[in-house]
Amino acid sequence: MKRVFVWLIAVVALGAAAILYFWPESEKPQPQARVTHPPAPEPAIRYPMEPAEPPAESLPPLAESDGVVGDALTALFGQRLHKFVNLQDIVRRVVATVDNLPREHISQRLMPVKPVTGPLITAKNGAAVALSPENAGRYQPYLLLADAVPAQALVGVYTRFYPLFQEQYEKLGYPDKYFNDRVVQVIDHLLATPEVQEPVALIRPRVLYEFAAPELENLSAGQKILLRIGRANGAKLKSKLREVREALISNAPKS
Repeated sequence: MKRVFVWLIAVVALGAAAILYFWPESEKPQPQARVTHPPAPEPAIRYPMEPAEPPAESLPPLAESDGVVGDALTALFGQRLHKFVNLQDIVRRVVATVDNLPREHISQRLMPVKPVTGPLITAKNGAAVALSPENAGRYQPYLLLADAVPAQALVGVYTRFYPLFQEQYEKLGYPDKYFNDRVVQVIDHLLATPEVQEPVALIRPRVLYEFAAPELENLSAGQKILLRIGRANGAKLKSKLREVREALISNAPKS
């Protein structure tokens, strides 16, 4: 887009020079007063993340934040959290994964949540293959962990450490963007995941299973996760996401 814009400026400048050269002296346009335009406004922050009160202590540098962030999350979820979440480099993992959920692929290496154990459980009907209802049970411990913590408490920890998340988001390549806006945007994207009838048909063109319906296989990585965990689990997770969204935007300016 920048190249097109520069090219247009060059064309306009050359055209102006040609007009001045070919017009008679009496018909040349008179110089006009220079008009100065105010600089473009900075991108608006839709959902500012303001702490409810000043922090009791200053935050550590981002590179040294694993300990305090991990301790805060463990205090919230309990010691069992370590079984499900990789707390090493946790801020980077959260930011990278949130940003990638609406995209086609997610880096498994950077996901904060540890992989679900065991293979995908399928059901066969002749040559047809579908997700088995039993597969949803593999995700139950994760859903129970998420459901055990009130959304306000979770957002409270996020708010406390928000400057670290914002710093990491800028390091990811978004120096002019606001991470909390991206979080809300991603939640809205996940909530828009279509409802599908079960069982969900699968195909296996290579090593891994894929959704048989192209419109499902073409969904984002995050939306396919919601389908993979099963309809009932997906509904519970969507309900939790709505609670989290409401807590996240509570500090947004009222229009």
